[in-house]
Amino acid sequence: MTTTAPVRRLAWVVAAVAALGGCSAGASAGPDTAAPSVATTAPTTTAPGTAAPSATAPAVPPAATSAAPTTSARPAPAVVSRAGNPDGRAVVPAAARAVTKPKTRWVGTGTKASCTSAAVVRAVAAGGVIGFRCGPDPVTIVLTATAKVRNTSPLVVLDGGGLVTLSGGGKRRILYMNTCDEKQVWTTSHCQDQATPQLVVQNLTFADGNATGQHEEGGGGGAVLVRGGRFRVVSSRFVRNRCDSGGQDLGGAALRVLDQWHGEPVYVVSSTFGGRPGQGGTCSNGGALSSIGVSWTVLNSVLSYNSAVGRGANPARSGTVGGGSGGAIYNDGNTMTLRLEGTVVEHNSAREGGGAVFFVSNDRTGTLRITRSTLRSNPSRGFATAGYPGIFFLGRGAPQVSGSTLR
Repeated sequence: MTTTAPVRRLAWVVAAVAALGGCSAGASAGPDTAAPSVATTAPTTTAPGTAAPSATAPAVPPAATSAAPTTSARPAPAVVSRAGNPDGRAVVPAAARAVTKPKTRWVGTGTKASCTSAAVVRAVAAGGVIGFRCGPDPVTIVLTATAKVRNTSPLVVLDGGGLVTLSGGGKRRILYMNTCDEKQVWTTSHCQDQATPQLVVQNLTFADGNATGQHEEGGGGGAVLVRGGRFRVVSSRFVRNRCDSGGQDLGGAALRVLDQWHGEPVYVVSSTFGGRPGQGGTCSNGGALSSIGVSWTVLNSVLSYNSAVGRGANPARSGTVGGGSGGAIYNDGNTMTLRLEGTVVEHNSAREGGGAVFFVSNDRTGTLRITRSTLRSNPSRGFATAGYPGIFFLGRGAPQVSGSTLR
């Protein structure tokens, strides 16, 4: 058994940028291949008579105040704006919904002061369905250590009730799960493909996570790094997260995922990544989401103002460390899928390819499907796939776009 993810490299094809029809299962390019030219004048793709989802992103919840906490048994909850795209109409399958089981563990005893970094770290290590008792007002908990899931936990749910922000303080990754990390206990002989732990984050904000210099599993995952088990995100926000600014496969300012049980998708539902200027994530690749060989289903969400800031693409051009692709989403690997429905992806940028989405299936079996979504104003400053603004795609056939606007 190996405790490190296999090194994977992609080879993109110059001809695919000029015309998607040039993609073929046997196409490849060596590391000295020049970067494709930018496709800047691709037409808008809109299904006639279909309204695009609104791009209005909800506000980031307010920071915790210094006022004395309320200690009444049943205080009136503060009103917090809803995460995600309120106009999204994608049907959410049962496997992607919030966990409604009773809480089995609590962080805090009813006051802000009782909701500490140590309490969060202990609760995540112990597992179960975790809630927060921090008083009636929004609270920010700045972690002084990364919270790590123990692989002996079958289920770990973090439910912030819409009032809790977990912060990395600009210094560290916030949450970590890795079924192949011996320090978190090996529980099977096939750590890359096991059903548990199941990690769910819901009704939470992840802010100021920073995985720069933290290179477990190749780095990335400024807010959350996951390998193995199952992972989903529901009704949550990710703001101002970041990871290393260079690296050809390194990515995921908010989320970095490697391996999921039986190739099942990571579900992201009714969540916001960025949402306003200055709130987005930055990383070498994947200003919001990044993965190797992992499928994603993103429903009724908003990904905006994120950026891929690396230089040199992948394979890295001579004299560079590579990166700069997938302003919002970076997907690399073989057989995998990306599905966007009821989702707004806007004002993201990439120094190289795919201002909105970079999707490369090395064996050309992967598929991209965009339904009733809006992708707009996502500049690709190096290269893109002609006819699909903001997207660089190498996979099976062409991206499947219906009821959506791309511009």
